[in-house]
Amino acid sequence: MTSDMTTLDLNAGATAPVVDEIDLVDLRVTGTIPRDLNGVLIRNGPNPLQGRFEGNNVLNWWPEAAMWHGISFQDGRVTGYRNRWARTQRWAKVHAPDIAASLLDTNPNVNVLHHAGEILALAEGGAPLAMTAGLESLGTSRRHPGLAGGMTAHPKIDPETGELMTFRADWQKPWLRYGVTDANGAPGVDVEIAVPSASMMHDMAITATRSILLDLNVAYDFSMLSRGYRMPLRWHDERQARIGVMPRHGGEVRWFEIAPCFIQHGVNAYDVGTSTVVLDAVRYTHYLRVADRGAAFEDNPVGVLRRYVIDLDRGTVTETQLDDAGIELPRINEGRTGRPYRFAYAAEQPTNREIRGVVRYDLADASMQRYRVPEGDQNSEPVFVARPDATAEDDGWLLVCVYRRATDTSDVVILDGRDIASAPIATVQLPRRIPAGFHGAWLPIVSGVNATAVRSPDAAGMPGAGQSRSSSSRSRG
Repeated sequence: MTSDMTTLDLNAGATAPVVDEIDLVDLRVTGTIPRDLNGVLIRNGPNPLQGRFEGNNVLNWWPEAAMWHGISFQDGRVTGYRNRWARTQRWAKVHAPDIAASLLDTNPNVNVLHHAGEILALAEGGAPLAMTAGLESLGTSRRHPGLAGGMTAHPKIDPETGELMTFRADWQKPWLRYGVTDANGAPGVDVEIAVPSASMMHDMAITATRSILLDLNVAYDFSMLSRGYRMPLRWHDERQARIGVMPRHGGEVRWFEIAPCFIQHGVNAYDVGTSTVVLDAVRYTHYLRVADRGAAFEDNPVGVLRRYVIDLDRGTVTETQLDDAGIELPRINEGRTGRPYRFAYAAEQPTNREIRGVVRYDLADASMQRYRVPEGDQNSEPVFVARPDATAEDDGWLLVCVYRRATDTSDVVILDGRDIASAPIATVQLPRRIPAGFHGAWLPIVSGVNATAVRSPDAAGMPGAGQSRSSSSRSRG
């Protein structure tokens, strides 16, 4: 989320935190929930343990304690909602000091990953925290020993090989490490990548054969800490923005210079033949640029969809803006990760003070659809869920959490992935808000796996019909 850095009130509206953990089963539904939408939607984000943010910019928002929200679906019904803070040392120091030393020292408030039969909540560079689909914290990862030293919150899974590609960008040496974990969680590649200095690397991309790293204009400035900033990050005009392309399993990283920018999130990347790489991403002309002699930030611009075509033989990069709409939090059908793809979805940013609306790009015919959200309301990223028997890339649903300002509550909206401009297929109306956060994941029901894998909502501890609450969902319309 970007915003006017000097006027953002984190304790009001869509970003306002909640102060407790609850379980809800009596949820009102408008429309019809698809019967084959079976699983749990998990949303991750920062929520201060004291129930109130201190400060008024994104550097005060980003580092707060992790809170997870889960909404479970089964056989055409919504079977429950719950929220939980991640059980970490930070949480225990406030709520259970006697056990703090026994818990993991990390803050997994950014993303959620399902890999090798394990669900991991991901931090910005810290160690992942194993969890269940019912939002129980399990502690250190049991199946991914190579990730214990920390990792990006945006790793990439190859949908064909099951390999997991990761990196860790640090403010101290080694500034950048890159790794590959196999489909069973075993560590494989683990190499240091030489870079001239530390920078903020939030996301990466993969193709079927290569990995792509982003060394851009946002980097560390530790003098900011003495000026009252929570995190020492800002825009640096003097840095050279560049894209690194390397063979997936290690080898020479080739760096390609690009125009100054910041990319918080990529969309997707893929190979064209043997010597061309295409990267689509949300690009900012600048980000976190200080003004007033360092006392405040300039307003961030909105990000736009941009394509980078890298010719490895010629050593050139061609940059093309694909659209001028402000967007963030892009998602695709993850079965197309690292492969040529046609459809992309993103949260729309009409201004830098709001995330409001969803867009669907058809990159084959350069068309766009919009799901419009009323002024004053705001929404999270759209999470694409493929229909179980889908044969087309866009055959599925988009799940979107939408904050309603008039009632200070949130809805979970289910849209047709092929036609998001039409009315929602169904809307789950929660009696409270899900605060604006970062990323989410869809965890389908899978039977016969262990406690850390994706399980049915009932087995994972989510409220559901198995707890004699079959009337917990009411359908209207």
